[in-house]
Amino acid sequence: MPSDLERAMETLITVFHRYSGAEGNSSTLSRRELKQLMEKELASFLKSQKDPAAVDKIMKDLDANGDGEVNFEEFVSLVVGLSIACEQLYQKQMKAAAKK
Repeated sequence: MPSDLERAMETLITVFHRYSGAEGNSSTLSRRELKQLMEKELASFLKSQKDPAAVDKIMKDLDANGDGEVNFEEFVSLVVGLSIACEQLYQKQMKAAAKK
């Protein structure tokens, strides 16, 4: 039976490949595929972005090798960054709750 962490890793891989390859390379996300992934899988995060060019900026930041696509390793950096931000928010909420 897989652990919670093993299931989380499997989910990351599955979600990435659900969107990759719809156009072109099956092991990378195009800008359009990344946008679709974010609209469906990170809808709350995307809605909180006030900048209409947010996906383009995220794409540019993620595309470390400059090939115009996001591979799995580059995608994971997005997930890590968002996870760190969420954990920091969690810590703030825990501290605020402890003060009450």
